Amino acid sequence: MAKVVKANLKMKIKAGQASAAPPVGSTLGQYGVNMMDFIQPFNDATKDMMGKIVTAHITIYDDRTMAFRVVGEPTDDRIRAALGIQKGSGKPNSEKVSKKMSQAQLQQIAEGKAHDMNTDDVEAVKKMVAGTARSMGVEVEG
Repeated sequence: MAKVVKANLKMKIKAGQASAAPPVGSTLGQYGVNMMDFIQPFNDATKDMMGKIVTAHITIYDDRTMAFRVVGEPTDDRIRAALGIQKGSGKPNSEKVSKKMSQAQLQQIAEGKAHDMNTDDVEAVKKMVAGTARSMGVEVEG
């Protein structure tokens, strides 16, 4: 018989640096689960991405056990890092960001995000990344 899900949570946490301090401790504590059952495995799983902010999808079950899945760095953060900009445009349709994204940069970001997406087709991921870039006011070359 399947376990009964008590809660589904999403938290943005620095990779490899989860601790019992908020937001982890206070969020998991209210569901009565042992936060160290999350902190140690999370830090071990994300030590190669140290310092980057990642999203953890946590499923808490009725028997006070949990499972989690780590989604890598958000697409908009990757775009800003690749172009060296602080933020996207506030009015992406009329005001564009001064830098353009090359096809090589688009390919690199898409390949990095492919394992987080629900497809194995890198071309489809490139379209998703290009859409995110356009919504930030970044023009994609080619």
